[in-house]
Amino acid sequence: MEKMTETNQTQMRRGVLEYSILLILSKGDEYASSIIQKLKDVNIIIAEGTAYPLLARLKNLGMLSYRWEESMQGPPRKYYTITEGGRCQLAELDMVWTEMSMAIAELKK
Repeated sequence: MEKMTETNQTQMRRGVLEYSILLILSKGDEYASSIIQKLKDVNIIIAEGTAYPLLARLKNLGMLSYRWEESMQGPPRKYYTITEGGRCQLAELDMVWTEMSMAIAELKK
């Protein structure tokens, strides 16, 4: 049963990663390892091998842009910014999330 629960959690988390990243970036610019840490802080575990391709895909879709900034702690960092297209996508995902949450709550009654 433990294995099944982990698999279910993994599948559900994958489904909300894009939404979660857009939510984080809607509050301000972040670099990749900071985004990963913010996700881990709320128990959404994401590997770098998943995060970087997803950030690249969101950038290629026009939902994110980035800029390089010098860092006091090593090499320059790539800071991601949500674009207007990303904000539109986030608004759509907000609506879908609300509708699904309400539907699940109704089913649980």
